[in-house]
Amino acid sequence: MKRNLTIGTLALSALSAMAQQTEQRPNIIFILSDDHASQAISAYGHPISELAPTPNIDRIALDGAIFRNNYCANSISGPSRASILTGKHSHKNGFLANWNQAFDGSQQTLPKILQEHGYQTALIGKWHLISRPTGFDHWMILNDQGDYYNPDFITEQDTVQYAGYVTDLITTFTKQWLQTREEKKPF
Repeated sequence: MKRNLTIGTLALSALSAMAQQTEQRPNIIFILSDDHASQAISAYGHPISELAPTPNIDRIALDGAIFRNNYCANSISGPSRASILTGKHSHKNGFLANWNQAFDGSQQTLPKILQEHGYQTALIGKWHLISRPTGFDHWMILNDQGDYYNPDFITEQDTVQYAGYVTDLITTFTKQWLQTREEKKPF
């Protein structure tokens, strides 16, 4: 009991000291790729990754954080996204299948929590939840799965077709957002 009390006191002291320091929050870039096993990303160290190295993702991983044990209980595109956003299983967040009903954006989601803590949030790429995104300061989503070449991107204002390969376009639009966002806020 005495040991637990000591550990608890130390933890509270550390938290108090951290709260008194000037707030330095990390920037967060969350990359979600469909059907991409961890073995295919060389930062995870699997031998098969030597066949097709991923130096850019590796650099981001080595400068940031690598998650080695996280899982989504639903492997279907839209429902897995809804689970990641809400932290809830599909039967709790209501998005059971890609052709189900629209995602209920009124639920608490990770982007909304980040916004409440002063973060700027953006979503660029595949949404696949039928509804319009909520909890994002900026969003630019593909229509459903999206086309690999010359895809349509949906924004709050309109839908525009862009010429090019979808991965290159997502990269370009993400870089543009990063360069034009409010510099004083974390993202």
